Amino acid sequence: MSTSSSGMGESQRFLLPGLAWLENSVICAALLAMTLLPILEIVLRRLFGFGIKGSVSIVEHLCLIVGMAGGVVSARHNRLLTLSTISNSLKGRWKTLGRPLSGGTAAATAALLSIGSATFVESERQAGTILAYGIPIWVIELAMPVGFALIAAYVLLHCADKLWHSLIAATISGAIVLAAAYLPPDQHHLLGIALLVLLGATILGVPVFVTLGGLALILFWDLGVSISTIAARHYDLVTDDSLPTIPLFTLAGYILAESSAPRRLARVFRALFGQLPGSSVIVTVLLCAFFTTFTGASGVTILAIGGLLMPVLLSEGYEEKKALGLVTSAGSLGLLFPPCLPLILYAIVAKIPLEKMFLGGMVPGALMVVATGWWGLRHRPSGPGATSRFRSREALAAVADAKWELLVPVIALASLFSGVATPVESAALTALYALVIEVFIYRDLHPWKDLPRVMAECGLLVGGILLILGVALAFTNYLVTIDFTVRAVDWIAATIQSPWIFLLVLNLWLLVVGCLMDIYSAIVIQVPLLAPLSQRFNIDPIHLGIIFLANLEVGYLTPPVGLNLFISSFRFNRPLPEVTRAALPIAAVLLAAVLLITYVPALTTTLPYHLGP
Repeated sequence: MSTSSSGMGESQRFLLPGLAWLENSVICAALLAMTLLPILEIVLRRLFGFGIKGSVSIVEHLCLIVGMAGGVVSARHNRLLTLSTISNSLKGRWKTLGRPLSGGTAAATAALLSIGSATFVESERQAGTILAYGIPIWVIELAMPVGFALIAAYVLLHCADKLWHSLIAATISGAIVLAAAYLPPDQHHLLGIALLVLLGATILGVPVFVTLGGLALILFWDLGVSISTIAARHYDLVTDDSLPTIPLFTLAGYILAESSAPRRLARVFRALFGQLPGSSVIVTVLLCAFFTTFTGASGVTILAIGGLLMPVLLSEGYEEKKALGLVTSAGSLGLLFPPCLPLILYAIVAKIPLEKMFLGGMVPGALMVVATGWWGLRHRPSGPGATSRFRSREALAAVADAKWELLVPVIALASLFSGVATPVESAALTALYALVIEVFIYRDLHPWKDLPRVMAECGLLVGGILLILGVALAFTNYLVTIDFTVRAVDWIAATIQSPWIFLLVLNLWLLVVGCLMDIYSAIVIQVPLLAPLSQRFNIDPIHLGIIFLANLEVGYLTPPVGLNLFISSFRFNRPLPEVTRAALPIAAVLLAAVLLITYVPALTTTLPYHLGP
């Protein structure tokens, strides 16, 4: 997977004055409100025994606003996640034809999603549902049609270098929208043509949400089902009661990554483990796991601390190739530790208590860290290495300097497992704590100059992900509509008898999924299909979840969709094939750890069922 970015400056020339400021301000205001409301709820509940009327629903709908505004900002910066970058390498007439075709298809998909959302909002307006304090719920839901319309406009503006190319793309987009509006359903001979056009646009590099959303639009059109169904599914997902934990924990991670926290924490790990042979490996895996836990294995870890860790590894005598592979691979190590985003999203989709998923990932996550560390230590250069004598004074000073940041996971987990806070409230506490320590205690971030930028960047990532998840859920709903899940369960149950064989096939399938699909889309699309299958073989749902996520953790290192490969290639200015070759040996070691997690269920299930609430 890649993120095609042309930078903020290029997109600014297309903007109406103040529009960019407005979009960023909406994200900042919504994120601040999402952070403060749950905390105020805790205070009122503890001190006075009552809370804020409708606060839970308000926070859920603020998540909708953050998601849509973030998707708009992502489109504005041309950073919507894509599966292909072929369009960037097209030249001559192929570029003239290819980019308007892909851009027109993408804009048409976003426009149709906007139309479907408007239909959905109109039905909600007629229902007259009130969110809270007399505010009609449809007013908040307007973020969907407006957001998709702005995304369509930005996609058109970015799809070509010349104005007439954009006009061609707009013509293609308009033709597709008109065809979808006026062609009657059940035109099965057109189904193949529409799917081929979508496939071609995907190869040319349309965003992932366009591929999944376009697929859902085409298939529902073929069934004669209203496209407002897609908007309804998107709304259901984005307003799930646990989903606000995603932007809130992501905000905490971004605040930490944008401050000087990486340097302070690196100093702590160096002071504590610097006397050990291969200390740079230990520092690398622990620091990466810490940051990925809060940044959601989104590549932010590599961007934030990769430049800090590479010189440390090279100074200890590591070959550049091995150092590159280690940093790239370690960038997703915290994926199984709470409160990492994929762990939360899996719990939401599979309807598993969040606390149990958090506990289930602890031991397997530690195993993945140990496996990566073992590979790094095994390949450390011969000789004594660049170790340093343990100095208690330096260790105490380093810990004292980073004490507030070292407490971040303590705040998150203690508030959750003590019962003081719900998962959303725990996420809000963590985000506010990170904000306070970095803005007011360490003063690494200026409240007016830096914080809005960090919040906008957080919203950009969250928005891009939620766009994918919403339309992916609609596609999953289509599979349910045609009884695909039931038929698949019956076929596999009749074909495979042994749970051991099923687990092996499951791992092989998830490796394929990890090679072809980003982790967030995979969770929304695959989990509803795999959960019924695992029940047939009496696979514990928490165990299935950790197997799923552990496989997709390896997917971050496997082409063609391995996000860490693209991020590392960008960060260290190395060709993608070189980064891939450097990371694959560690991916093989992690696969061995995945098999151990798969066939030793106790690694996953012991903590949730003995320590869980």
